[in-house]
Amino acid sequence: MPLLERLQASNHVDQIFISDGASFLLEKEVEGLIESLPIDFLRAHWQFKNKLIFVGSIGAVVRLISPFVTSKANDPAVLVVDSKAKNVITLLGGHKQGGDKLASELAAGIGAEVICTSDSFSERRIPLDCFGEGWGWKRGGTDLDWRKLMISQSKKQKNIIFQSKGSKLWQKLKGCSNFSFFDEKRPYPFEKINLYIGQENPKTCSWHPPSIIIGIGCERNTDEKLIKRAINESFTQKGLSLLSISGIATIDKKNDERGLLSLSKKNNWPIYYFSASELSKINVPSPSNVVLNEMGTASVAEAAAILLGASSGRLIQEKKIFYPNSDECGAVTIALVELSNSFAPHKGELHLIGSGPGDLKMLTNDSRQALTRCAAWIGYGPYLNHLESIRRHDQVRVDSELTFEKDRCQYALDLAKEGAKVSLISSGDSGIYGMAGLALELWLNERVDSRPLFQVHPGISSFQMAAAKLGAPLMNDFCSVSLSDLLTPWNQIEIRIRSAAIGDFVIAVFNPKSIKRDWQLIKTVDLLLKFRKPSTPVAIARQLGRPEESIEICTLGTLPFDKVDMFTILVIGNSQSFIESNKFLTPRGYFSN
Repeated sequence: MPLLERLQASNHVDQIFISDGASFLLEKEVEGLIESLPIDFLRAHWQFKNKLIFVGSIGAVVRLISPFVTSKANDPAVLVVDSKAKNVITLLGGHKQGGDKLASELAAGIGAEVICTSDSFSERRIPLDCFGEGWGWKRGGTDLDWRKLMISQSKKQKNIIFQSKGSKLWQKLKGCSNFSFFDEKRPYPFEKINLYIGQENPKTCSWHPPSIIIGIGCERNTDEKLIKRAINESFTQKGLSLLSISGIATIDKKNDERGLLSLSKKNNWPIYYFSASELSKINVPSPSNVVLNEMGTASVAEAAAILLGASSGRLIQEKKIFYPNSDECGAVTIALVELSNSFAPHKGELHLIGSGPGDLKMLTNDSRQALTRCAAWIGYGPYLNHLESIRRHDQVRVDSELTFEKDRCQYALDLAKEGAKVSLISSGDSGIYGMAGLALELWLNERVDSRPLFQVHPGISSFQMAAAKLGAPLMNDFCSVSLSDLLTPWNQIEIRIRSAAIGDFVIAVFNPKSIKRDWQLIKTVDLLLKFRKPSTPVAIARQLGRPEESIEICTLGTLPFDKVDMFTILVIGNSQSFIESNKFLTPRGYFSN
């Protein structure tokens, strides 16, 4: 695929420009291509919020952008990709503008290598000025304060970090060894803190996990200016940062309130709506008969904030009514709830990764790109081990035990609801006996407005790799059956095996045998022998894609049960399957017509 098409397919490119007169270099016509003079393009798009990807030589790009470069605070992220798409290089904006992160994701998407020259990357330090974005936090503090902190970090000076909110998983990373951590249980003088992570408004570098819910009730047509003032005054009085806002909670009758909707959109504050019946069930300190008669519930602001906060919330400001100044109209009621955990599902992402059979060459680009994007990797320890060589130093690994699948999925979902970007990793394909189904069930149980992004990324299943190694055993109709009766009753599994045998399906058998389940495979073979010849070919594929890989061909009548375990997949042929020249073939029927 031509490079420009690959860039478009990477999901990181909104517009593609080509320099005036250079279209002759294209291998084929590219849809949506805009022809422009480089100087005109840069004048229009040299903005802090943008990320610019150049295709060409670094020297040419440096000469093009040099008149526009001003400072780290104003320049956009600039990446350079060579014309053969072998390397992706961060030229500007690696940290604050997210250039390094984009380079990693882009490289994974197009199959290139990342060249990063930042000290934090080469010395495997946690980039304090940008790492919080992966957890769904917002950055506060001045550019000068951050510059001082990053210089201090580069000099390997001891930095003191106070964290009272947000996930602390990142503190376990090796790159944090030179930090001193404090929390509310171990107070520390604020003036000595180098980095603050919490909901307050310190005079230092800060990250703000979304931990404050604003409950709002208002008169019809209350203007945006009054609502904004009420929120600002409430937060100032409490010493809270507006960057800590998780969202707004109110009654569903306010879903068309223009001032509220406008303020929410400008600040990217999600609004969560509740019905009067839901709100009326909440005990509040300041119920109102007036509100009850008007809205059908004795409380809007307090009840909505408490309800959204659920068991992890604490009311820190009872409802307070704000009346209009001379240039305002309406009236608004504000209540504040502090969350013990962050809550930002609109920022969070839950990626279901199929890591393939174990060989990194078998990891799909789609899965690799998603892994690059995520701050936390969660999975069964041995599966994570296969991916360890591509995990960055700033990505957290969370190991889980084999039999704790539900806990693992719930943990990953809860972390994503906090605003984090999370990978939940299965071997093979996550949608084939992996975690995708369970994770999706849990996700669907959440309120629609409390669901993080949910995306499944395909992987190569062991039966696919077994088939490729064997030749073409799955060329005609086939099915897969798991012999594990931990979640599916054996009588149901037996019905499926019998049906597959009657239908003459090639069968891929998962979970054929374990230490505690040693009779199911024997029973399966006995059942199949009622419908198939003992000479039916069977492949025993074990530890596919790993150093211990082994493949053995036998027959249904001579299957060596002692060579089968939980690391094995069996491929059982149908009535047409045969072995020839050490290849396993199930004919499709092309030569019989």
